[in-house]
Amino acid sequence: MVNDTSDLPRGGLAALCAAETTSWGLLYYSLPVAVIPIVRDTGWSAAAVTGAFSAGLIVSAAVGVWIGKLLDKRGPRAVMAGGSVVGAAALVLVALAPNFPLFVLAWLIAGCAQAAVLYQPAFVVITRWYGPHRVRALTILTLVAGFASTIYSPLTALLIEGVGWRTGFLVLAGTLAAVTLPLHWFFLNARWTAHPAAGFHSAAGIRAITRSRRFRMLQIAMALTTLALFAVTLNLIPLLLERGFDYRTAALVFGLVGVGQVLGRLCYAALQEHTPPVRRTVILTGSGALCLALLGVLPGPAVVLVGVVIVAGMLRGCNTLLQATAIADRWGTSSFGAVHGVFIAPITAMAALAPAAGPLLAGQLGSYSAMALGLAGLAAVAMVAAARS
Repeated sequence: MVNDTSDLPRGGLAALCAAETTSWGLLYYSLPVAVIPIVRDTGWSAAAVTGAFSAGLIVSAAVGVWIGKLLDKRGPRAVMAGGSVVGAAALVLVALAPNFPLFVLAWLIAGCAQAAVLYQPAFVVITRWYGPHRVRALTILTLVAGFASTIYSPLTALLIEGVGWRTGFLVLAGTLAAVTLPLHWFFLNARWTAHPAAGFHSAAGIRAITRSRRFRMLQIAMALTTLALFAVTLNLIPLLLERGFDYRTAALVFGLVGVGQVLGRLCYAALQEHTPPVRRTVILTGSGALCLALLGVLPGPAVVLVGVVIVAGMLRGCNTLLQATAIADRWGTSSFGAVHGVFIAPITAMAALAPAAGPLLAGQLGSYSAMALGLAGLAAVAMVAAARS
């Protein structure tokens, strides 16, 4: 199963799974859960708060191109351990920010950490460790990390209700450092062991791949799908509040997105086995459009809405594995960090716009239900782009 045993530390996959679950739970899912308490305490608008988070994700997209090259050259230990330190510091600044500009700065710093510790670098590490057998390991990683929202969203909500959002983020910062820093430092490679299966394209070779029509159409399809799915699922709490859910129940249902992601990743292997890449992408983007439309039009009952939320999570889970495997499936693993860094940048940017796009679009259209319907239309455009790729 292993691409090069000298590159795979003992316990490396388990450690990376634990680190990814915690990193996603604290650097990503904490803010959507905390938006309403922050707005109530500070008077900042929901669009402004989520806009700060989005700005950090845009920084993550830009920094991620450099991180990909650095991972190819230097190995993951220093990069991802450094990301843990920066991430913990950013959450401390979130907690202590006395005004909105410093709150924004905190999330810009968090964006640098996200580029170094979330899925992009983890996918590079897994691809390097396992080579042609990477799909099983990627599935394991994303299955485990798919529970990040399920675990940390309710815990974050309870923490904020108990001690307030500022003290809560201080606790989250300490948790991030205590869990992820030792895992990154002791279980990741200080340097890569050179071997032919993980060679490097020339700069011209990388440009030829990243400027090709296939590459760009795939980027468009994945970026639009990501924007639509993330904008709706990250704003599920206010959408569900519109439907009569209380805050705690809405937070619990939001956490079920993680359950859906796990189920989706379990189903992805069968989908990959029985469908070619283009057809698979069309199926997933079309299903996303239908699911978001249902969230926009269904008034209830609650159990049906919960079921649709879980399906939305399933599609997000499949989308993650599609992103992880698309480049290596088409262009191989040579210079994977650099090529994947370019590929994922606009997708990360769309994910960055998603949290703020939801409230802004809901404000323009009059409700979060109308927002979901509008983004279902965007997912349908993504399906057309996937078909044309």
